[in-house]
Amino acid sequence: MYINSAYLNNSRLDFKDKTKPLIVSSCGTYRLLTRPKMPTFRPRGRLDFQIIYVSSGIAHFHFDNAENDTIVSAGNMVVYRPKEFQKYEYYASDQTEVYWVHFTGGNVKNILRKYGVKDDMRVFYVGTSLEFERVFKRIILELQRCQADYEEVLAVLLRYLLILIHRRVTKQRVLKNEYLGNEMDLAAQYFNDYYNTDVNIEQYAASRGMSVSWFIRNFKMYAGSTPMQYIVSIRMTNAQALLETTTYTVSEIGQIVGYGNPLYFSRIFRKQKGFSPSEYRKQVLQTHPYP
Repeated sequence: MYINSAYLNNSRLDFKDKTKPLIVSSCGTYRLLTRPKMPTFRPRGRLDFQIIYVSSGIAHFHFDNAENDTIVSAGNMVVYRPKEFQKYEYYASDQTEVYWVHFTGGNVKNILRKYGVKDDMRVFYVGTSLEFERVFKRIILELQRCQADYEEVLAVLLRYLLILIHRRVTKQRVLKNEYLGNEMDLAAQYFNDYYNTDVNIEQYAASRGMSVSWFIRNFKMYAGSTPMQYIVSIRMTNAQALLETTTYTVSEIGQIVGYGNPLYFSRIFRKQKGFSPSEYRKQVLQTHPYP
């Protein structure tokens, strides 16, 4: 087993200190090589905050109670807050390597929020990166050497770590949002191109590798309506234009916009516009007759 750690004032006792905004109290790294298991159990938690970075392998965390086993893989950060139940294990068979830092201060909650670590976040993905490891190692070295103004340097280094976390978390959200936006743009374009055909929402979602419920939910957030409501809206808008500008019959217009049954088309049109297609055309002709 490889271990490298450092403690403020060489004390392993956890503490709470609000005299400064941010205080690093301890930090370290573990890498299991021969020792089969390394467990940690703190039923009453600690007085300070802790961030654990799983840099390789996996780790087992039991949030809230001992029975709840959550496997946290490499590239994830875990946050513990004061007095939270703590139970977790590292196994050599999992080739686990972790870095950790404990910290306290009078403004920790706001600092975490500022850098995107929300109050309800426990585990979040940041990816595996040597940059994270370098910052942790620098914190360890700074706390071991205790040179002039080292406590201020430690606070700066921890803020830098939080900035890196914020950038990674934000990037993950942006990538997710870009994917979602692109998919919804494609769906809207598809519905505009094929609105007058028998569009099958389930088949479309499946063709894009999405569950129909996920697709409908996110499309509604994107467009303000469900996919079918969106398609019906396009059909009614185009039917309205045809009623206003052409001499096609109501039945022909219904077929053009995707309704083979003229009675069903008239019923949908009335529901959407408040008039039947014939009534709507009559009103338009009274005010704007064909040239």
